[in-house]
Amino acid sequence: MAEETRVERSAGGVVYRWGPAGVELLVIRDGYGNWGLPKGHVEGEEDPLQAALRECEEEAGLASLVPRGSVGTIDWYFRRAGRLIHKFCDFYLLEAPAGAEPHPQRDEGISEAVWLLAEAALERITYENTRELGRRAVRELLRVRPKRAESPREDEP
Repeated sequence: MAEETRVERSAGGVVYRWGPAGVELLVIRDGYGNWGLPKGHVEGEEDPLQAALRECEEEAGLASLVPRGSVGTIDWYFRRAGRLIHKFCDFYLLEAPAGAEPHPQRDEGISEAVWLLAEAALERITYENTRELGRRAVRELLRVRPKRAESPREDEP
């Protein structure tokens, strides 16, 4: 007899900003010591984008993020209380306002929240599926705004 699998939905953000040396990504460290991107369960009547924005504020203290589109969905399996869970997580590209600084929300289990240049951020992320999603997001950012990524200027919109 096949084991019943519970399906869960989450949403998160690939949060970025343009820094003097190029695109920077926000990475967080969870209560298990793993580095990743802010994410969490879709609650009540909210849609995945609303959940992603809420989770970024709850976990990293960042509000006023500007959605720039969907990045994709990752999935994984794990066990909770002996039950098999298949988790799907939709991610969105979210631009942080200039000067936005994260504040890890320890009551959410987040011990660190930091900006890193994209390459360093991707290397720091613990899980390969999240790292690959981050790579796709960075490729899209550099495709859309290559000049800004090479040398951002204050007068660029």
